[in-house]
Amino acid sequence: MPESSWKVVLDRDGVTISNDIFRLNVNGSEPTQLETVVSELQSVTRGTYGQYCGLSRAAEMIGERWGLLILRDLLVSPKTAAELHGGLPRISARLLAMRLKELEYSGVVRRQDDTQDPDEAVFELTEYGQAVEDVLLALGRWGAIALAAPRPEDIITEDSLTVALRATFLADAARADKISYELHVGETVVHAVIDNGSLEVSPGPLAGADAVIDSGPLLKSMLTGEVTAAEALNSGQVTMTGEPELLTRFVELFQLPKLPTPVAA
Repeated sequence: MPESSWKVVLDRDGVTISNDIFRLNVNGSEPTQLETVVSELQSVTRGTYGQYCGLSRAAEMIGERWGLLILRDLLVSPKTAAELHGGLPRISARLLAMRLKELEYSGVVRRQDDTQDPDEAVFELTEYGQAVEDVLLALGRWGAIALAAPRPEDIITEDSLTVALRATFLADAARADKISYELHVGETVVHAVIDNGSLEVSPGPLAGADAVIDSGPLLKSMLTGEVTAAEALNSGQVTMTGEPELLTRFVELFQLPKLPTPVAA
C-alpha cells in the first residue's frame, strides 16, 4: 500500500488537515487562534522510528524531552502536575501537561482519580510503568559516570537523590546490615534505612539516624572508589556525626560501576 501524505492548509476559512483517508476542518475567524491550532498539532504529532523493535517502541513512549525525569520522580511517589513542576522547574507547565498526556496515552502513567479537577489530579505509574524501574536505575548508574562538577544551573532534588541511592545500592552486600543514614548533599536532605538487604529512602532528616553524612562535593568520588571514606573525612570536604566506620560501610553499600570517565573527542 503506498504511503499516504498529510496536508495542512491554513487559510481565511480555517485549518484543513487531510490525507488519503482522513479530513479534519477547523473553522474560525481569528488567525492567531488558527495558528495556535496548527502549532499544537505540530507539537503533539510524533513520528515513529519505523522499527519493529522493543527499544524503538520504548524510545517512542518515553524518549521525548523530560519524559525520563517525569518517570524518575513518579518512581519515588505519585504527584500532582504542580508537584512535578516543583522538582522540574525548567519545564514549562504546558509542556509538562503534554508529556503527561502522552504518557497516559501510552499506558505508562494514569490518574489516581479521573473525576478530579485536572489541576488537582494525582499522577502515578501504572503497573506497566513501574516495570521501567530497573531500566531507569541502570541508565542512571551509567549516566552518573559522566558527571563532573555541577554546572551553575544544576540542582539536586529529593527525588533525584532518592533515585540515585536506589540505583547505587548493593542489596546483596547488605544482607546482615541494620543501619540508618541521613545524607546531606548541598541543601538537599534524604534519609536511608537499610534492613537486612532492603532499602527505604525518604525525603528529609531522620531523628536518631546512626550516621549523618554531609558529602560535600565528594559523593560521586566516594561511590566510584576514587576517594576512600578515610580520605574524604581527612580532606575536610566530607563531615559526619557517628562512627567513622559507618561512612566506610556507606561507600561499600552504595557504589557506581568502576568505569573510566568518558572523555569528549
